Amino acid sequence: MANINDIAKRAGVSVSTVSRVLNHHPYVSESKRAAVQRVIDEMDYTPNRVAVDLIRKETRRIGVIMPYNNNQAFDQLLHGVLNRSVELDYTVMVLPTKYDPEKELNGLHMLKNKQLDGIIITSRSNTWDAIVPFTKYGTIVACEYTEHPEIGCAYMDRYTSYLETFQRLKDKGHSRVAFSTARGEESNSTQLTLKAYQQVFGEIPPEYHIRDCHSMDDGVRAAQQWLHLDARPTAVYANGDEVAAGIYQYAMSMQLEVPEDLAIIGQENQPIGIGLQLSTVDHQLVKVGEQAFDLVIEKSKDKVEISYHIIERQSTQ
Repeated sequence: MANINDIAKRAGVSVSTVSRVLNHHPYVSESKRAAVQRVIDEMDYTPNRVAVDLIRKETRRIGVIMPYNNNQAFDQLLHGVLNRSVELDYTVMVLPTKYDPEKELNGLHMLKNKQLDGIIITSRSNTWDAIVPFTKYGTIVACEYTEHPEIGCAYMDRYTSYLETFQRLKDKGHSRVAFSTARGEESNSTQLTLKAYQQVFGEIPPEYHIRDCHSMDDGVRAAQQWLHLDARPTAVYANGDEVAAGIYQYAMSMQLEVPEDLAIIGQENQPIGIGLQLSTVDHQLVKVGEQAFDLVIEKSKDKVEISYHIIERQSTQ
């Protein structure tokens, strides 16, 4: 197998010149660059990327820790990361965890082992105390707010968005409001939702909170429980537009009127919600992903807030 010395000898140049050509260094004459490239092609030479990375002291690879794929929120965050990675010629490695703390730590060890330049954490299962020690090996950026000075973050103010959404429903005359979440109280997002609900409506009726909602089927399941209660909710805040679409579908099957009998608002401004004219809270997760990527490659520890928008459509008006 050919090596860099063989390339240099056959091309009649120094090893350093071959190295510059391989690394696209600008200070190489076109004649030498052409001669080296011709020999590389003739010998079908492929550089050892690990060795090149060690020389450059960077991999141009960013890891993205995300619990699930095929999930509207995480897909939007990843879409934002990929937008910027293509523009700036970086490779993205997706590290799915299903909220397994060990899998999450395995991804962080890739940073320690110099397999990645940085890591974006879209959602986590470990405590920050377990994550922060890895910042000495590379940049770690979160997609949620954290006060830790060693962790940069691109985030939206989830609590205020939840608070404003519940308040809008209350202002429309709703007092029986149900809501869904993706996870239980181990989730920071769920804790903020509960806090916002209590701030606006007081005590939470246990039957008005349904967990583990991710899809249209989950929305149908939630609606089946809510819409047969004696004290049936008059409004629902779903944790995603797909979940909201499932609730809408089941309400229609019961011949309920939306929003007269049931007001529905979802999250993340997905195509299905636009098609069904569902109100939504757009947390602009694509922008969050783009900003998180920029913070990683800039090796920044800044805290950057992305604004959210509440979009009212037919399902709450």
